[in-house]
Amino acid sequence: MGGDNPFPLGSQLPTWPKVDFASFGEVEVKPLSRIQQMAAGFLARNWVTIPHVTHHDEADVTELEALRRDMISRREDVKITMLACIIKAAVAALEKFPTFNSSLDASIKQLVLKKYFHIGVAVDTPTGLLVPVVRDCNKKSVVQLGQEVAELSAKARAKGLAMSEMSGGCFSISSLGAIGGTAFTPIINAPEVAILGAARTAWKPRRAQDGGVEWRLMLPLSLSYDHRVLNGADAARFTRFLSEILAQPRHFGSLDVLPLS
Repeated sequence: MGGDNPFPLGSQLPTWPKVDFASFGEVEVKPLSRIQQMAAGFLARNWVTIPHVTHHDEADVTELEALRRDMISRREDVKITMLACIIKAAVAALEKFPTFNSSLDASIKQLVLKKYFHIGVAVDTPTGLLVPVVRDCNKKSVVQLGQEVAELSAKARAKGLAMSEMSGGCFSISSLGAIGGTAFTPIINAPEVAILGAARTAWKPRRAQDGGVEWRLMLPLSLSYDHRVLNGADAARFTRFLSEILAQPRHFGSLDVLPLS
């Protein structure tokens, strides 16, 4: 993978097929936006050069959702989002498992462990996907995180973001909860080594302690990781810890999970 490689990665692939689509029927040609063109290059590079593996799990967010709704009803002046809660829980997981908060350097011979916690959040805009970075997430409350994500998302959709607002991320989160889905494979945002995907929550039956059935609100999680740096056991431990935090929000006051005072 170094500069002395006589066969650069991808150089031996067949050329892209050239097809006269109009010869088969009516077509419409629509140019990609500048953002889509840039994203296409980065995504293709990341998918081809990083050996991706995706680990899937679920988090029981029944108590978290009840707590979130209760606090919203008592504090109408603030907006507490599930995404902000996921960001805060992810920071706690990154603190416990620091290899996930790292990057391979350009030589692919050294691992850079970061002591800061900047989280990228995928934003769907009319012109394409943007990933603004929320900085120092370990120092902010869920309310502050939610407000900052909302502000950056609105700016991204209205007039775009500067490169400085999309750089320096340690770990990214892509949430499709507002749209749907049960699982997916998010592509790692190089030079990060992992990305978390969150799909739509769903009520599922579970056996209760008394032998009956109880319904729990489950959040699907999809963690893609760079297999050069992380292994399946690492991903399983990271996701399980993250799920435990989301499942027991009242037991993690030291993490500043839902400070409202």
